[in-house]
Amino acid sequence: MGNWWETAYPGGGPAKLKGFARPLYPPDVPKSSGYSPSPNGPDVKALKRVISRLGRWPWQEFDEAYSNGFAHGSGGNVKNTGVAGFQRQMHIDASGWFGKTSFNTLIYCKIPQGLPNAGQLGFDATAIDLYNQAFDRFKGHNPSDPAQKTLRVRALEQAISQIGQKESPAGSNNQKFGSWYGMNGVPWCAIFCTWCWETVANSPAFVKGSRWSYVPYIVSDARGNRNGVRTVDPPSAIPGDLVCYDWGWDGVYDHVGIFEKWTGSSQFSAIEGNTSTSNNSNGGQVMRRTRNLGGQGTVIVRVTEP
Repeated sequence: MGNWWETAYPGGGPAKLKGFARPLYPPDVPKSSGYSPSPNGPDVKALKRVISRLGRWPWQEFDEAYSNGFAHGSGGNVKNTGVAGFQRQMHIDASGWFGKTSFNTLIYCKIPQGLPNAGQLGFDATAIDLYNQAFDRFKGHNPSDPAQKTLRVRALEQAISQIGQKESPAGSNNQKFGSWYGMNGVPWCAIFCTWCWETVANSPAFVKGSRWSYVPYIVSDARGNRNGVRTVDPPSAIPGDLVCYDWGWDGVYDHVGIFEKWTGSSQFSAIEGNTSTSNNSNGGQVMRRTRNLGGQGTVIVRVTEP
């Protein structure tokens, strides 16, 4: 007979829990995933207790932090492998992220022979009480979950994560956003905005490859209340709105960015693609720019939420 950690945990139960409290993500979760590190909670303390009883984490005074060490393991010994070690043993993707698949598996797991309390469920009465407290608090969602954020906020966060990206070679308009869109080597400020929305969710307004690569079309659709966009009064701009700029006041809109926040009575910051301090509309990089409503013709566009 092999070692207990070489086969799946024996089954029983399930533990009498109110339900799945929430997914858990450690501090090293990539920003590109769209998820954020999970705040502390009693469910984490419960899981540390359970994973410890199942032999995958040292028994100790447990805290409520979903740490990288607990998620991915803090060493090569079986007792230090944490959530990822449990996931490997149960043939679940060993990401260290704790979701419904891991939850639905863990609630049936019994302590194997060779460990203290063999034959008992991993969830003891204390762990059940702690986890149920978390269920009452979180109701299945982290406060920082993408599902709890509007699409425009998620798109803005995606834009911010790209600050510093540049086209290569300089002056070529070749960059990853155009490559993704299917139209590379052309001015790409509007394509960048499409990328920010479409890579975090399926926006009802933006469409990869067809909507939009040309700023005047955004303004035209917004003024006509078409394709999920509309204009709003400039002072009403909120984070995640589009800002369309007409540098020459000639009625042709030259550039677009994503409104970040007000920094003064009429001054604001925006995240913009294909800009620079020497060329507002074809500068070749993603930057945070400071603008003023009166510095150019300005149209604020509100994107429909799904």
